[in-house]
Amino acid sequence: MSQTLAQIAETLKANDKKVQLIYAFNGSGKTRLSREFKELIAPKQPSREDQDGDQDEDQPARNKFLYYNAFTEDLFYWDNDLKDDTERKLIIQPNDYTQWALVRQGQDQNAIGHFQRYTNDKLTPRFNQEYKATDEDGKERTIPAFSEITFSFERGDNQQDDNIKISKGEESNFIWSIFYAVLEEVIGVLNVAEESDRDTDQFNELEYIFIDDPVSSLDDNHLIELAADLATMIKFNRSDIRFIISTHNPLFFNLLCNEFCRSNRRSVWRDGEFVQLKWKQHWATGYQLEKLEDGGHSLVTQPADSPFAYHLHLLSRLGEVVASGQVEKYHFNLLRNILEKTAVFLGYKNWEDLLPKVEDGGPNPYAKRIINFASHSKHSGEESAFLETRDKKMLGVVVEHVLAQHRFWTDGAQDA
Repeated sequence: MSQTLAQIAETLKANDKKVQLIYAFNGSGKTRLSREFKELIAPKQPSREDQDGDQDEDQPARNKFLYYNAFTEDLFYWDNDLKDDTERKLIIQPNDYTQWALVRQGQDQNAIGHFQRYTNDKLTPRFNQEYKATDEDGKERTIPAFSEITFSFERGDNQQDDNIKISKGEESNFIWSIFYAVLEEVIGVLNVAEESDRDTDQFNELEYIFIDDPVSSLDDNHLIELAADLATMIKFNRSDIRFIISTHNPLFFNLLCNEFCRSNRRSVWRDGEFVQLKWKQHWATGYQLEKLEDGGHSLVTQPADSPFAYHLHLLSRLGEVVASGQVEKYHFNLLRNILEKTAVFLGYKNWEDLLPKVEDGGPNPYAKRIINFASHSKHSGEESAFLETRDKKMLGVVVEHVLAQHRFWTDGAQDA
């Protein structure tokens, strides 16, 4: 059934699970869903002054709702020092959230520690202290503390490279590390049962934490480490906060499903002692979010007793479009994705070796040509979405061959 993202946000709000996991392809609307959910839980209010006299539009929202998504990353941008090419800095846009996290909560050192653990312990971020600078017009201005970050790399020979520009993946991970450090602080405070005994009361009204794709560009080892850390922190949470986590990464989704969608228990070392973490299956729900052809969306519950298989999902979608006859060029991209991953897993040198064979034993040349043509168009004349009937039939032939020849699991196979 087609729904709007606002309706899906209502569905998530009505669910009383401690954790809701959402898998969706990029472009399906995960980030927009997080914004719709924010507006549902904590609609934006007219700005008002906080106790320090600062204008703070996000204060009511932050009291009830914290989120990490693409908008969080937009608070950070690079000054590449194009004139002298010597002082590259990651700039933090003036925002009460970052000031609250870094200055008021003092999470800079914890964030640095997390970042180095997920990337490289020799890659060191440094937050600035307040200083005076002269602009191009010769006017002196004050640069506030915690508004710039520089990075250096220790080479292990008492030398270091200063003012380096980190990769986009490292940058995303650095921003996530700041957010994760704040989450640890929040959970630690709220785990104190009596509100009067807490170090601060600013988290007392917090209801939801929405996390959208914190694993951009991470390699699998660090992705697994991040998933384990996040799961442990959430299980350590004894408050009523509920978490919604969305991702386009099937490995990350499956790791969290294994942690949350099955009953389990384990001990972790925390604060100088082993703490028993217990988790029950009914505390979590997994979903698949899809964008439909009519522009709407669907949210389908993912069974907790089986992993989400990205390649099986793609094969299922291809089977549906072949049956409907609504084959488009991008479907050959999905097919090539499956062929390449399957060839690597089975040890074939080329993905073409998985195609139907012709009399001489080689791969079907027409199948190879149409898949290459449709998935790697380089010329404007090739950009038409038009496909001949023969092309559409070939997609079905290859999908059927791959399913039969390599014995992929299907509902029909299970019934048999």
